[in-house]
Amino acid sequence: MAVDPIKLEVFKNKISSIAEEMGIVLQKTAYSPNIKERRDFSCGIFNENGELVAQAAHIPVHLGSMSDSVKSAIENITFEEGDMVVLNDPYKGGTHLPDVTLIAPVFIDGKIRFYVANRAHHSDIGGVSAGSMPLSTSIYQEGLIIPPVKLLSNGKINKEILEIIKSNVRTPEERDGDFHAQISANLTGVKRLRELVKNYTLNKVTYFMNEILNYSERVMRKTIGEIPDGVYYFEDFMDDDGIDRKDIKISVRIEIKEDEATIDFSETDLQSTGSINAVKSITKSSVYYVFRALVDEDIPTNEGCFRPIKILTKRGTVVDCLPPAPVSAGNVETSQRIVDVVLGALSKAVPDKIPAASQGTMNNIAIGGYDPFRNRYYTYYETIGGGMGAFSGGNGESAVQSHMTNTLNTPVEAIEYNYPLRVLRYGVRRNSGGNGLYKGGDGIIREIEFLTDSEITVISERRRIPPYGLFGGESGRTGKNIIIKDGSEKNMKGKFTIKLSKGDKIRIETPGGGGFGSV
Repeated sequence: MAVDPIKLEVFKNKISSIAEEMGIVLQKTAYSPNIKERRDFSCGIFNENGELVAQAAHIPVHLGSMSDSVKSAIENITFEEGDMVVLNDPYKGGTHLPDVTLIAPVFIDGKIRFYVANRAHHSDIGGVSAGSMPLSTSIYQEGLIIPPVKLLSNGKINKEILEIIKSNVRTPEERDGDFHAQISANLTGVKRLRELVKNYTLNKVTYFMNEILNYSERVMRKTIGEIPDGVYYFEDFMDDDGIDRKDIKISVRIEIKEDEATIDFSETDLQSTGSINAVKSITKSSVYYVFRALVDEDIPTNEGCFRPIKILTKRGTVVDCLPPAPVSAGNVETSQRIVDVVLGALSKAVPDKIPAASQGTMNNIAIGGYDPFRNRYYTYYETIGGGMGAFSGGNGESAVQSHMTNTLNTPVEAIEYNYPLRVLRYGVRRNSGGNGLYKGGDGIIREIEFLTDSEITVISERRRIPPYGLFGGESGRTGKNIIIKDGSEKNMKGKFTIKLSKGDKIRIETPGGGGFGSV
């Protein structure tokens, strides 16, 4: 029986709007600037099997991995009404430890019919360095590992679990506030789904949820079907792992056959000593993001989109690592390179649709120390935008977040209000984009002065290997990390941890995007 397209559109927007409202509640009630200002979170609606039905337009790196968290919670926990499960274990559905997921069941007439979940990046979750983004060699150095466990039971917070978490982080009050914000977001989702069922009946809501998945699948199959059949290969490299390896290869072989795509990463290098390893959910999210971006129609992002896409990896590689491999940078840096190689392969099939490489890094900075002005410990986490790659229709955008991150920047005023830091410079890094018929976007320069002794960790890429251009376009300029002490400048590696004194400065110059086409 044909689905009424008008009703389908109405339900599509009703369900998506619930995820969007959850995000608004989370942002408005959060305590930390990382969630309140940068909006480093995602919210989603899931069916009773844990399949993603709708996700708000938040963070692409959470795209395919949130459902893994929900399914892990379903497998490991017996839910009762009023429960919420928390987890961050990358090897049990998470991504990296700072990304903490909270999952709530939606009971209708005594039975679980749906789930709602949100994932937020906590600016500290413990570990050996402030901000929980260390140059680690084991996941145990990266912070507190939370397996699926009930944070709420029968509507009441398990104070013992919350106290364990708060006792293992540097900023317990901030964590407490952010967890309460995540709880509020889920309560909103549960309430709105129950209202939807009350207004339209359970049968109608579940029917249209299934049809939304089927509709997204049909559109994705149509999109893949427009790509010429064939096998397309591409490889690129990570600069280093921050410990002892350089030029770590990520390669992909994409086979397009009619309306299905097989994405094979089997020739990628083995997992690394340092923290650039990614669990498979990150690889899935990166691939899904690229194919979702190819779709012209306005469809919800959900599990239906992913049905025609098969992803192959080899266990123990940098794109599907085994425990206890460290993973803090895999979520933020390796995900960007996975996108680069998938786009590079597809540029051989649909060159008019694929841009040159964007900056290819999130330029992570994590800073912490004791704040004498507010008499408390502080942690500050930020990712910094850069240049986007040019494409067949024009120049790349300058000074923006690209691909797997969709966060805002932390405003200068918010930084200086909340932390013992002073922003001295924040602007476009002129002429850092690659030249070509169309020019790559320019990166960003951000310079920060420390007003108290602090520790900083920088996790960045594209400091040695530049973002590639396409079809004769030049590469974008590589980024720079510079420490300034007593007026003298020192170029640092792409990944480092250092203790700095009051008055010291750091300047981050982010990469530009690649150019497109020869002049």
